[in-house]
Amino acid sequence: MRGGQSLAEALESCLAEWSERTGIAVETWALPATDVPSRVSRAVMATIDEALSNVELHSRARTVSIAVTVSKSGLRMTVSDNGQGFHTPGAGSGIARMRAAFTELGGSLSVNSVLGEGTTVTGVVPRRG
Repeated sequence: MRGGQSLAEALESCLAEWSERTGIAVETWALPATDVPSRVSRAVMATIDEALSNVELHSRARTVSIAVTVSKSGLRMTVSDNGQGFHTPGAGSGIARMRAAFTELGGSLSVNSVLGEGTTVTGVVPRRG
């Protein structure tokens, strides 16, 4: 990350800047307490940037909740908003980019959206060997 920052530090500063700029509250549920490989950190940051951009542009959300956890099984990232939601068929190129970032790492990404209730993006990267 920038200047030797950990993923947790990079996320904290990114989320604070984004919240201040957009006026949308960010609830941080969990950030990784351990080091995360740089490839995984980059994918998580790029995906969260894209998810936050979608929230800002499309969701009309008042709050975004973020959790990034690391366990024996791997990394799990969740970005959830309380916005207007959308129909997921034919979702845009941003979702395709987020999915590709996790797929490249051997992981997966899902997007669940409920009209009138919000959207949740969940990405999982299994721990390697």
